[in-house]
Amino acid sequence: MSKTLFDKVWDSHVVSTIENGPQILYIDKHLIHEVTSPQAFNELEDRGIPVFRPDQIVATADHNTPTLNQDQPIKDVLSRNQLEQLSENCKKNNITLYELGHKYNGIVHVMAPELGVTQPGLTMVCGDSHTSTHGAFGAIAFGIGTSQVAQVFASQCLLLTKPKSLRVTVNGKLKNGVLPKDVILYIISKLGTNSGTGYFCEYAGNVFEDMSMEGRMTVCNMSIEMGARGGMIAPDETTFEYVKGREFAPKGEAFDKKVAYWKTLPTDSDAKFDKEYSFDAEDIAPMITYGTNPGMGIKISEMIPVDENPSFKKSLAYMNFEAGESLINKPINFVFIGSCTNSRIEDFRVAADYIKGKKKAENVTAWLVPGSKQVETQIIEEGLKSIFVEAGFELRQPGCSACLAMNDDKIPQGEYCVSTSNRNFEGRQGQGSRTILASPLVAAATAVEGKIIDISKQLN
Repeated sequence: MSKTLFDKVWDSHVVSTIENGPQILYIDKHLIHEVTSPQAFNELEDRGIPVFRPDQIVATADHNTPTLNQDQPIKDVLSRNQLEQLSENCKKNNITLYELGHKYNGIVHVMAPELGVTQPGLTMVCGDSHTSTHGAFGAIAFGIGTSQVAQVFASQCLLLTKPKSLRVTVNGKLKNGVLPKDVILYIISKLGTNSGTGYFCEYAGNVFEDMSMEGRMTVCNMSIEMGARGGMIAPDETTFEYVKGREFAPKGEAFDKKVAYWKTLPTDSDAKFDKEYSFDAEDIAPMITYGTNPGMGIKISEMIPVDENPSFKKSLAYMNFEAGESLINKPINFVFIGSCTNSRIEDFRVAADYIKGKKKAENVTAWLVPGSKQVETQIIEEGLKSIFVEAGFELRQPGCSACLAMNDDKIPQGEYCVSTSNRNFEGRQGQGSRTILASPLVAAATAVEGKIIDISKQLN
């Protein structure tokens, strides 16, 4: 019987099926961080249950970590306690932890792929919604709640109902200046934020095939923003080349054997999906959001649409925008390039390429936050840091930073921030802050100009 990529990976991990009910799915890799793991550890301890397979768990500190002075004691008491608790729990249970300052420390969805922990054909979970990032490798990866974190600790399995399958195909040639972030923001703007509810989404077509692994990770990362359980892209030569030689990737003959298996994973040509959508690459342009969910996006050159829906009006009121208004020339005081969506080396190369020889606008505070210690090292070694510093940008240390207001990097109330992160919910970047999602290129251009500009006009 013909199968999709999702079917092949899912079916090969089913331990057993409850009659007419859910299935028990085996989990290959469990990623944890300081925020959603303490309660799960406590639950196991209270019940006298040991962690079943500690060697299949990888831990990092990322959400609460400061992005300045990481070599000094953490000032914030809650953050300090959470990081200390994570260290204690990992030590007690023999779990590998990359704590603050470690050369492999970073945002969980950045450091796992760059270490080769993430591989095609795996099932991966983490107590974090953007675990869908790892689907870029042809893995089934999704976020779980704290009670499920405890389930995986105890059994390395989860009790789940198999999601339905959805495919989004994009073919054609992307315009100059259109990045993977624009592609996924465009898709979400067309399909809406609940179009993927109950589904696992596969991205197909030459546009995704031509993307780097960094680009694919950006796309899969935001699958969750259209309501999907996760996103996947079929593994190919780009995937194999990326994984090869990484710290925890198989080596030599073992790697060749894995590749032979990985090549069997792509969707069969006659496999059926429960739902399909397709788009033309030529229709996509640099995007920005204007509202308080990632589906409220427009091409940078378009006007904010008119909609009488009360929730739409409430959203515009929060943003202090008006229907029919253009965002071109809108003054912006904060720019953030970072998060598990856009904090990889490719994102900083794009930004540096634009910024080189220019200066940041005086009204702008611009934070550049690498996704990991390894990315930070690359930024320095490739000479990008000097480009950023000379232009007046602030290069910080790795962490989730201003993606979400769980650390010191908050956007002040009422201020606009053009951000490369994944969510523009009310107060996401700080109480009363207003988030405009965009690609690293649009963010860099905004920082230089001090306002939103139509980047496509500059490029063409």
